[in-house]
Amino acid sequence: MAYRAPAWLPGGQLQTIWPALHARRMMGAPIAWRRERWDTPDGDFVDVDWLQPSDNDEAARPLLVLFHGLEGSSRSHYAEAFAGWARAQGLRLAVPHFRGCSGELNRAPRAYHSGDWAEVDWLLQRFHARQQASGGGALLAVGVSLGGNALLRWAGEAGHTAAQRVGAVAAICAPLDLAAGGRAIGRGFNRQVYTRMFLRTMKTKAAAQLAQHPGLFDATRLAAARDLYAFDDVFTAPLHGFAGADDYYRRAAAKPLLADIRVPALALNALNDPFVPADSLPRASEVGRHVTLWQPREGGHVGFAQGALPPGDVFWLPRAVGGWLLEHA
Repeated sequence: MAYRAPAWLPGGQLQTIWPALHARRMMGAPIAWRRERWDTPDGDFVDVDWLQPSDNDEAARPLLVLFHGLEGSSRSHYAEAFAGWARAQGLRLAVPHFRGCSGELNRAPRAYHSGDWAEVDWLLQRFHARQQASGGGALLAVGVSLGGNALLRWAGEAGHTAAQRVGAVAAICAPLDLAAGGRAIGRGFNRQVYTRMFLRTMKTKAAAQLAQHPGLFDATRLAAARDLYAFDDVFTAPLHGFAGADDYYRRAAAKPLLADIRVPALALNALNDPFVPADSLPRASEVGRHVTLWQPREGGHVGFAQGALPPGDVFWLPRAVGGWLLEHA
């Protein structure tokens, strides 16, 4: 499905910021989430928000699982847009929150990261079991930005076994080359706006974890971190088994495994995404036959607003990506 940005919203920066802050994201009544807390094997928890209020009338309905982006949640603009679309389609939808993103500090001495495919695997196992128990409808998954990289990394790692869990997967604006994405967000306007926004909450949560687990990392280095590379080097990487930020970006990126995916997969990336350089995106020759690449010229980072006049809306994204998933499941 082709995308064209409205004339009143030029450029990748505006196409990123405006949809997140101002565009209409709701179709119909406000979304009413029902929260469940799932205990994890390592003694922690993950909070899952469900669109439907009960399981009684959901037998055999497809379930769409949405993995959010960096510091995202079920209240992110894209999550609410997908929820409205899913409700209109009669689908179930669930948003599992990565550790620490549901409004409560997690218990274990870890957080989440772009290559957290083992966590995605555990979550999809549980969602698959729920689907089987409630009638066996199709299980679909979509990941946004960080969540998209983690999802495609999982699909690549899982290979042929991925089809035992899901019918199709999609990644929206995923930084599939993490090193290139890290460099892009650490420069110029991106550094002054987006990096500061992310670090404000990430450093606060990291400091709270340090109080919970004394000696977990170097507090002085955390305080001195002024970009995501420095934060990942002192916090994200060592807490999740990586030697440092460079090792993390290399080993967690999904791009090297795109040729190993054996389940229908969509990778949507705008060529003017401020976070994801166009020259870092995969070419058709770098992916397997199960992977579809959508790379429109415009859209920004998880923007894709539409409408003849402001404020516009963000309904194109769930309609296009959700439609693709249903078609290929």
